[in-house]
Amino acid sequence: LQKELMKYKQEARNLQGIKDALQQRLVQQDASVLQLKQELLRASMDKEELHNQNVDLQRKVEERNRLLAEYKKELCQKDRHLQQHQTKLDDMLRQLSEASYQQVDLERELEHKEALLAHCMKREAEE
Repeated sequence: LQKELMKYKQEARNLQGIKDALQQRLVQQDASVLQLKQELLRASMDKEELHNQNVDLQRKVEERNRLLAEYKKELCQKDRHLQQHQTKLDDMLRQLSEASYQQVDLERELEHKEALLAHCMKREAEE
């Protein structure tokens, strides 16, 4: 009985050692699981932050696209106005050019009539 008791005590010590080793391993695994959960939480928070940044950037891009569309519309309107003013300017320059030609013609006609008048006056004075 004494030998058998010693044998069972030895077996109990071995089993206690195995149990302690398994508990130690379980504690390590629990620590690893806890660490993984923390990393997962951090990754989730980072993912959420990136998602929020992405949403914010999308909003900014949409706002800039809207502004760009408005600027393009304004630019088209200004181009049309500029084209209209350019057309008016071209018409006015053409009219000014025509008026200059008419002025030159009238000045020639005036010189010719002044010459005729001077000739007539000279003839009248001679008579």
